[in-house]
Amino acid sequence: MHDLRAIRENPEIFDKNWARRGLAPQTSAILALDEQRRALQTQMQELQNRRNVASKEIGQIKAKGGDASALMDEVAAIKEKAPALEAEEAALAEKLNGILSSLPNILDADVPVGPDEDHNVEVRKEGTPKTQSGPDHVAIGEGLGMMDFETAAKMSGARFVLMHSGLAQMERALAQFMLDTHTREHGYTEVSPPLLVRDNAVYGTNQLPKFSEDLFRTTTDHWLIPTAEVSLTNMAADMIMDAESLPLRVTAFTPCFRSEAGAAGKDTKGMIRQHQFYKVEMVTITTPDQSAAEHERMTNCAENILRKLELPFRTIILCEGDTGFGARRTYDLEVWLPGQGKYREISSCSNCGDFQARRMKARMRRRGGKDVEFVHTLNGSGLAVGRALIAILENYYDPADGGVFVPTVLKPYMGGLDKIMPLGADARVLQAAAG
Repeated sequence: MHDLRAIRENPEIFDKNWARRGLAPQTSAILALDEQRRALQTQMQELQNRRNVASKEIGQIKAKGGDASALMDEVAAIKEKAPALEAEEAALAEKLNGILSSLPNILDADVPVGPDEDHNVEVRKEGTPKTQSGPDHVAIGEGLGMMDFETAAKMSGARFVLMHSGLAQMERALAQFMLDTHTREHGYTEVSPPLLVRDNAVYGTNQLPKFSEDLFRTTTDHWLIPTAEVSLTNMAADMIMDAESLPLRVTAFTPCFRSEAGAAGKDTKGMIRQHQFYKVEMVTITTPDQSAAEHERMTNCAENILRKLELPFRTIILCEGDTGFGARRTYDLEVWLPGQGKYREISSCSNCGDFQARRMKARMRRRGGKDVEFVHTLNGSGLAVGRALIAILENYYDPADGGVFVPTVLKPYMGGLDKIMPLGADARVLQAAAG
């Protein structure tokens, strides 16, 4: 959501910024609606004031035994007219809110120029990518006998996977390792949040109304969370927090559910883009003056997970055309996948400024102050667990025997196991059961 007063005062700034995202000028329509609504509000206030004055005069006239019928007719007419004016004002407010809700966040000045992902800018790169090509994660997982898309499709359709044995164990180990690192080393508090949320929660984190097709909705009118960002950020909704208590840093491991409505034909093979996946999310609620530093800090926390896993990666800053709807500024972390011969996104860390806070009415008050301010919200993947598993399969694959080495930091979470080996024919439980 946007500050309407700021739009009134500097419409050209908003139009110029939205133009960076490829949008036509918007403020003329916004201000025209705003003017109509304010004029209507003034008219309603004047009528209410006249009604109050007339009602008082009626009482005075009646107390003296006079005839107040003319004034009573006037009050009745005002009372009759009021509902229509209120309905008109409500309709204008809804229309204005709809426009404001559909417009993206204002970009930071240093976001790179460019219309699409080809104009994103690399900030740094760590690790040495494998130059030789190798099998992708699907071939490796199926070769291990532990990754089964066919069985998953029988029960759920496309974009689902069933894993078992060593891969299921590694998926769980990755999540535990990430949570432990974020809570013990990075200062985040672990949260176990709801997976089903109401309209106001997904509206607050700007998935509604624009991205409703990307979400799954239940018959009880709940939404399955597309990311724990929704639940974690809404912890601050409708609150006035003490500025001294910020930043609030929270993390959660949850399943995430996405319809992938806008991804038709993209990444249809394998685990890259699924309807259900696991992710460890980081969210920070902070003061406006701290948010830029918190963005760098959060990004470093996500990078640290990749460093510990010893996976080659690069950090890029998204250009104006590729920056998400609710973000002012975004870093993407891309991990090297030898099976694809390229870097693929594994984390996105965004500073949303006060954009979500305005939608959620998440505010703060500084010590000794009377005024309240909107907080700033940030979110980042720390990391996408499935994509981390993919990266390990492809980077730690041993072509000599088809096994996958276990990263050193994960060994304590996997009972000291050094390597996941392919299952023998008699141990491929799902395939044997199917036969």
